[in-house]
Amino acid sequence: MVQAYILIQTEVGKATSVAETISEIPGVLTAEDVTGPYDVIVKAEAETVDELGRMVVARVQKVEGITRTLTCPVVHL
Repeated sequence: MVQAYILIQTEVGKATSVAETISEIPGVLTAEDVTGPYDVIVKAEAETVDELGRMVVARVQKVEGITRTLTCPVVHL
């Protein structure tokens, strides 16, 4: 399993609706509104890095109200 944190910037006032919509995507473990330079932080998992990438591009980035994403894969050193 590959896990990642997805940091999301949204349009003003859209953080809650973005988090709610993303939380329904298969593979998303949590989606929470936060304060700071990002508006929503998502923890997601997939079987492979490629599958994770497809989830982000095909599902997450298409959610209305998102302006930018940054995907940070979890590593175990």
